[in-house]
Amino acid sequence: MTQAVPTVKLLINGEFVESRTSEWREVINPATQEVLARVPMATEDEVEAAIAAGRAAFKTWRKTPIGARARIFLKYQQLIREHMKELAALLTAEQGKTLADAEGDIFRGLEVVEHAASIGNLQLGEYAENVAGGVDTYTVQQPLGVCAGITPFNFPAMIPLWMFPMAIATGNTFVLKPSEQDPMVTMRLVELALQAGIPAGVLNVVHGGEAVVNALCDHPHIKAVSFVGSSRVGTHVYQRASLAGKRVQCMMGAKNHAIVMPDANKEQALNQLAGAAFGAAGQRCMALSVAVLVGEARSWIPELVAKARSLTVGAGKDNPDLGPLISCAARERVASLIAKGVEQGATLELDGREVTVPGFENGNFVGPTIFSGVKTGMAVYEQEIFGPVLCLMEADSLEAAIDIINDNPNGNGTAIFTQSGAAARRFQEDIDVGQVGINVPIPVPVPLFSFTGSRGSKLGDLGPYGKQVILFYTQTKTVTSRWFDDEASSGKVHTTISLR
Repeated sequence: MTQAVPTVKLLINGEFVESRTSEWREVINPATQEVLARVPMATEDEVEAAIAAGRAAFKTWRKTPIGARARIFLKYQQLIREHMKELAALLTAEQGKTLADAEGDIFRGLEVVEHAASIGNLQLGEYAENVAGGVDTYTVQQPLGVCAGITPFNFPAMIPLWMFPMAIATGNTFVLKPSEQDPMVTMRLVELALQAGIPAGVLNVVHGGEAVVNALCDHPHIKAVSFVGSSRVGTHVYQRASLAGKRVQCMMGAKNHAIVMPDANKEQALNQLAGAAFGAAGQRCMALSVAVLVGEARSWIPELVAKARSLTVGAGKDNPDLGPLISCAARERVASLIAKGVEQGATLELDGREVTVPGFENGNFVGPTIFSGVKTGMAVYEQEIFGPVLCLMEADSLEAAIDIINDNPNGNGTAIFTQSGAAARRFQEDIDVGQVGINVPIPVPVPLFSFTGSRGSKLGDLGPYGKQVILFYTQTKTVTSRWFDDEASSGKVHTTISLR
């Protein structure tokens, strides 16, 4: 007798509930095509109930002492650590990334949870005494209300943990919509959050596609929307939610370049390039997908190809270097872009389309792929491939390489490999990209700082986590106060606005 496929639940007002929807999608193991679960496309009433629960809980949660909120997140980070192996196995089964990378996914989210536990000192207001005679003015940073988060498939632990802990720690309540492709690890993290003490209604979860996204963007009681995902969807979310009067932050697509200077430590640079281009099968918005080889560095291509060729491809649970892509459709898209690169004249130095993994013949595998001779205008350069494909370009000077990067519309991350402090300083000053690495290939900042993608990679001026997100999830209230002595209460009527 075959075992029934489990259903993914909604979280509404502290209860995990079965959706009443008639529309379901399957969560599929990308290495085997095994159906792991069925995820509901929540109904309009269910989304409404989740928002209503958040709205009701906000009345008391906003007044919960800062220390009490902090202690929940201290407990939460402990629970995540205790369940790390279980969470990583679940993440790998549904998303495909290697167990080691799954633990990294969870750990980078865990760092934000730890930061959320100490967020009170970033939510302090300002005070000025005697701005006029006997008059004081001060500000307070107050939470907004119900906030929403829409997260992508590629980091189903880290990115939800970027969002709801910071929103909740600052006094808001939250409605999370995880990716429908791999919601299971997100839901396990949500279970642990409730176990840590997050009260009913403070955190709610709905699943769905475009209709649920639109409902969150339109609903008058959602005050802010945080999004990470593709540029197409992010632009839609930003425009729709902004028109509805909400605060919105959208972290979107990318085409991240690394400049490789001829004075770079060759072994280190090539290892870093290969890791950053092919890790997570290239399914990172901060993946290095273009390397600009300056001067003599162009002669390093054969050694880079050899390193890429040595990487292992397999099911994530076996901890190879690369796991599968998230879906059959993703694999077909990447393969078609590789074909387009050949058609448009790029040189295919390494082709990962025909990789086979014994025992996993149905997996969505693409091996490391390298193009040289890539030019602007080619599809492999203009589009975000979101697969293990590295494009190699060439430049005669640092200035020319910087121009290539600055001419690209995206601005998520970039890096330079060099041993020259002068070159590194010139690069960080002149490059028009939000996150810069110097001999660091994926410069995602730790939570003490904010994620600062820019230009075509970001809509909204405040990034997730760090100091910026406190401004995003709070509003400033300015209070001007004056206290009179009893003797002064019979004073003259003032009809001007002077406070002298």
